[in-house]
Amino acid sequence: MSLLKLLDSSILISQGAEAKVFKAHLTSPSSNPVLIKYRFPKKYRHPVLSAQLTRARITSEARALARCVRSGVRVPDVRLVDLESGIIAMEWIDGKSVRFLLGDDEDETESVLIDNQGLETYGISQEQLMSMIGQTLGRMHKADIIHSDLTTSNMMLTRSSGSPELVMIDFGLSFQSGLVEDKAVDLYVLERAFTSTHPASEQLFEAVLSAYASELGTKAWAAVKKRLDDVRLRGRKRSMVG
Repeated sequence: MSLLKLLDSSILISQGAEAKVFKAHLTSPSSNPVLIKYRFPKKYRHPVLSAQLTRARITSEARALARCVRSGVRVPDVRLVDLESGIIAMEWIDGKSVRFLLGDDEDETESVLIDNQGLETYGISQEQLMSMIGQTLGRMHKADIIHSDLTTSNMMLTRSSGSPELVMIDFGLSFQSGLVEDKAVDLYVLERAFTSTHPASEQLFEAVLSAYASELGTKAWAAVKKRLDDVRLRGRKRSMVG
């Protein structure tokens, strides 16, 4: 069975402008499920250009995931890559997103504290979770991996190995860079995600930055912090201009 044909019997989980995400079984229904990301052809692009962009983005994502593994960052294992079909298959992660566990702005009175009971099932506190996030981002950035779409929806908590693990997902926009500017922007994106999705979460994000700084080291963190302050200032100016 071709991989594209396999999608017909798979469960569509989500669809965005660039890709469709499925839950599937590569061998038999009794095998462990996988997540399949299918970058479908874009009709508005020239076929050759579309194919080239698809191959480049899948290759970049697979390389970022492999680099994360080598750097001690927990990410889904890559099971299969088919550049011609536009498909990358990854380990299916059983768990909950950090966004779900922290709650969102649908109910501001309960936001951030909405699912403490959920966190208790993993045996960790909010403070410990924030520390895990900061340490993970620090490891990523020490390896010069820029995620580019850092939100609490792209972080999952799982117990696949018995103890709670933070799993980073969705590296479709990631790239490699050692520039302090890129790392600062990565953090700023996450800060904005915290602000917009989890009201009254300033202290939580500060805990993330504290753990990030410890992981990154004093000298490297000083450079990133200075640039993060600059990025914040630029962001405020844009907001004022509209």
